[in-house]
Amino acid sequence: MNSDFRRALPNALTVARAAAVVPVAILLFADQRGAALVLLVVAALTDFFDGWLARRWNASSAFGRMLDPIADKLLVGGLLVVLVATGDVAGWSLIPVLAIQLREILVSGLREHGVSLPVTQLAKWKTAAQLGATALLVAGVEPFATVALWAAALLTVWTGMSYLRAALRTA
Repeated sequence: MNSDFRRALPNALTVARAAAVVPVAILLFADQRGAALVLLVVAALTDFFDGWLARRWNASSAFGRMLDPIADKLLVGGLLVVLVATGDVAGWSLIPVLAIQLREILVSGLREHGVSLPVTQLAKWKTAAQLGATALLVAGVEPFATVALWAAALLTVWTGMSYLRAALRTA
């Protein structure tokens, strides 16, 4: 397999994950939940495969390391906003959505201002929990979807506090 392809494919998967939020949102607004769920699951799987391929092929790049967490935030954050807009998330369940959004903005802001915050294994599990909860919300599997959303939010806040403590130690 040619080396240009090995460098390009992991980054293309990451870009595709970021771009998937638009068609998934359109499908949700069109009440095409099955298609939205399939596309969301495929997009979520790229979160594993982009990094796995980059490591396996020794094709990691600064672009990929920078874009990967952004793609995750765009997919999860964008779809949570859409699920609020469609009424799938309402009432008390807006609290975990807000917690997730605020944590992601906080961590992004810290990184933007030069605080070195390497991605932890727990943060990877946090992303998986967010993607899983989002998929359950799209599937409409209640009450499991709401429980998963709250669990993802708790994990999100926990990792956010860890990153904030690490940032304060370096300040």
